[in-house]
Amino acid sequence: MAADRYLWLTRHGEASPDETTLTENGRRQATALGKRLRSCPVSVIHHGPLPRAAQTARLIAAQVDGVPVHRCEPAGDYVPHVPRREELPPDSADLLLDRLSGFPAEERENGPALAREALRRFTGPVDGAEPRHELVVTHTFLIGWLVRAALDAPDWRWIGLNHANAALTVIRYTPGRPASVLLYNDTGHLPPELRWTGFPAELRL
Repeated sequence: MAADRYLWLTRHGEASPDETTLTENGRRQATALGKRLRSCPVSVIHHGPLPRAAQTARLIAAQVDGVPVHRCEPAGDYVPHVPRREELPPDSADLLLDRLSGFPAEERENGPALAREALRRFTGPVDGAEPRHELVVTHTFLIGWLVRAALDAPDWRWIGLNHANAALTVIRYTPGRPASVLLYNDTGHLPPELRWTGFPAELRL
């Protein structure tokens, strides 16, 4: 027997310029998200290994009593797929490949295996009769990767799926049905001044 999985995804709160800790805005964002999740049946919180994700997870957990928190390598910050030129639209291939080449070689080499492990660990229906709700505190690249997988988009299409700090995305996996994206990049729990951190100016609305 299999049951629904609800995968709740969020990007860490706003980080300091050196990315070693959350800013005051980031702490406020994480706390606000935790308050929103009080009424949601999340049973576990997974987070990536970097400090900004771990701190965000702890602040969320402080608002939802009794939910266990687990450090998880596949929830980390990495390039999930490095496309070949022929996978990309001809008019943007040069720009995209140039940007990807700027990431550390280790991220580009190790990321795809972690991305495959994230798909195995976090997606698809669950065994048993009861639905499962899991929160993953991660980074924008992995959220883009999981959303594009839910939509059966090409592997390269994680690129361009940007995610705001402490925004919420929810994907539902139901036995015998395609995955459904129920929410994407929802910032309704954040005050207006905290909703667009993590986005360049040209993407803020």
